[in-house]
Amino acid sequence: MEITAGGLLEIRITPADVGERVSVRRVGHRPGGSPEFTDTLGVLTSWNEGVLLITRKNGQTVRIAESSLVAGKVVPPAPARRRGPAASFEELTRVAARSWQPLESEPLGGWVLRASGGFTRRANSVLPLGDPGIPLDDALARVTGWYAERDLPAYVQAATGAAGTQEMLCAELERRGWTAEVSAEVRIGALAPVGDVDAAAAGSVRLTRAPDEEWLARYGKVTDPDLARRMLVEGPSVWFAALPGGRAVGRCVVDGRWAGFAAVTVDPAHRREGLATAVMAALARRALEEGASAAWLQVETDNAGAHALYDGLGFATHHTYHHYRAAA
Repeated sequence: MEITAGGLLEIRITPADVGERVSVRRVGHRPGGSPEFTDTLGVLTSWNEGVLLITRKNGQTVRIAESSLVAGKVVPPAPARRRGPAASFEELTRVAARSWQPLESEPLGGWVLRASGGFTRRANSVLPLGDPGIPLDDALARVTGWYAERDLPAYVQAATGAAGTQEMLCAELERRGWTAEVSAEVRIGALAPVGDVDAAAAGSVRLTRAPDEEWLARYGKVTDPDLARRMLVEGPSVWFAALPGGRAVGRCVVDGRWAGFAAVTVDPAHRREGLATAVMAALARRALEEGASAAWLQVETDNAGAHALYDGLGFATHHTYHHYRAAA
């Protein structure tokens, strides 16, 4: 908190600081009447009619009455804690979008509406990397109508821990009743250490350019195999990995310096045998041969087992994205 030379707390933020990362302290009262102080760190996404909205890194929006503030200041961006390559939010998001290319897309200003028959939210959601060019309510009405025409729910993919405009969009969606159904971390790391892993089963991994029936069966998220194949093979340079008997599978998209890992799935009967590591090591070696040097992946925030795997391989969180679904 900001403390003066005289030891007093000061409020050094104003509505002009909307979009900045701030730290604030507010005061409340316990049941017995004694004061209780609460600190909040995040992006100031709005300050209207005496109420501040601050969006934390995890996407949660905190409402704070201006009258309860006792201190506040603008703080610098969070220090970089990630290992491996440097990357901007926009670069990573565009690379990720190319790895899950939609069957149909339409621009709306700086937004892209994407549809693919419902296979994966990533290819059936709005990617808002700029201004839609029209008022937000009009843009969201256009979005819900566009997806309704395709008999699909309307989703907007927006991020926290990335950029102020993205976090402001999260807050605006929540204010309008949109619900974050799924949240996932985007993690990055150096590619060479993944390829260097000495996984006993790596030599048995088979690499192909298209998924077969056994691969699709292990992946397990397929209701329309033909649609899934069309989607999964699209990308700059796509590889599929599988261990005999479908014990483990994975997918990697090589795009310039980046190798994107996805769909790493292990037969429950063979977990904790290092099979996921073996699949990723084999894919990483292929990506290194194609000139890639950096790696990225997406993992849902509640997948503790995958977090442990990726921590061990040197991946660190870059930002978190959320799929917001339109209110019914």
